[in-house]
Amino acid sequence: MSKALIFLFNFTLKLQNMQKPLILVTNDDGMLAPGIRALVEVAKTFGEVVVVAPDSPQSAKGHAITITEPLRLSKVQIFEGVDAYECSGTPVDCVKLAKHIVLKGRKPDLCVSGINHGSNAAINIIYSGTMSAAMEASLEGIDSIGFSLLDHSKDANFEGSKKYAHAIIDFVLKNGMQDGNLLNVNIPNISADEIKGVKVCRQAEAHWVEGFIEGLDPHGQKYYWLTGDFVNTDNDEGTDIWALDNGYVSIVPSSHDLTNYKAIDSFKSIEQNI
Repeated sequence: MSKALIFLFNFTLKLQNMQKPLILVTNDDGMLAPGIRALVEVAKTFGEVVVVAPDSPQSAKGHAITITEPLRLSKVQIFEGVDAYECSGTPVDCVKLAKHIVLKGRKPDLCVSGINHGSNAAINIIYSGTMSAAMEASLEGIDSIGFSLLDHSKDANFEGSKKYAHAIIDFVLKNGMQDGNLLNVNIPNISADEIKGVKVCRQAEAHWVEGFIEGLDPHGQKYYWLTGDFVNTDNDEGTDIWALDNGYVSIVPSSHDLTNYKAIDSFKSIEQNI
């Protein structure tokens, strides 16, 4: 093969890679979690994938960022054909480092976070490191999706999750997100054949009834371990909890705007009374 043909071949290959979507993958369960491996497998079928994820589990970190100590970033060889970096910080730190350091300002076409081991439906989105990573990307104007499977076990079966993650990613890459750029996707813990489909819904009104287990450590010092029960008080068929309880994948278009718009008018009188 002549030098001219070799150059043309390499140029064509480079051009093809540039035309493929760039997908950032992250999570909160850590680089070695089975869920992120499943999500990388799905993302690779669509384009170029870059992974930046915590070097240890960071569940329930919410939107925390690291400001009191330096962050570490190490390239690792875990996923074949994929550039992957472990971060010493939180899931949100991972997205920030991905943008500024790893991608050097190159904007991903999509950020996907997960697949989380455990539900992030209803109020759990507030605590979720998985969803906070996706939300951080959405704040940067990147279309973002957080995926969660309602199974905390290490040997969770992700086949159903992969099927629906593929379908949802495909839809978003082809159609975009016109009215927002963040989706919270939860998948019921049933086989792929049992899942009835997807439901686009709202976040259920639910809460945790919390308590603490008290004990003594080996040094005789008291410790407290948070525990609690999840209580759903919203039985409407339009919620994510209803969808999951009835065998559907729930898709909640989400936002970082925490304004309670219904309450604005009722508080207007404060402007004249203070």
